[in-house]
Amino acid sequence: MYKEQTIHLLVNLKPADIEKIYHARDILIYRVDNPPSLLNLAEMVHLGERKLQQGFKEIFGTTVFGYLHDYRMEQAKIMLSGTKMQVAEVSNAVGYAHLGYFAQAFKKKFGVTPKECQLGKKPLK
Repeated sequence: MYKEQTIHLLVNLKPADIEKIYHARDILIYRVDNPPSLLNLAEMVHLGERKLQQGFKEIFGTTVFGYLHDYRMEQAKIMLSGTKMQVAEVSNAVGYAHLGYFAQAFKKKFGVTPKECQLGKKPLK
């Protein structure tokens, strides 16, 4: 049933719109440290802001910047557990200028601090 719901939701989007939404996602990933505003992103992929927002909800189940946030946190988790990077370096690499905000967002997402993750404690998600 879940699969049928997903297919049903995507019927409301034209194939060209779906392609543009995936392109917008690729732009966000490429520019993770300095993402465009929602308006600029919509202009870059030639969609209206509303259609871009609705498309992200339908395809990815989250908002444009919710997707970006989740992507940043996943990348941070990979960097913390697989490299010798300092927490501050990881924070900057995923677009956080303030270490405290990064640590708070990371702990909210995974249930452990960035340092705990770096030391081998397994994140909850």
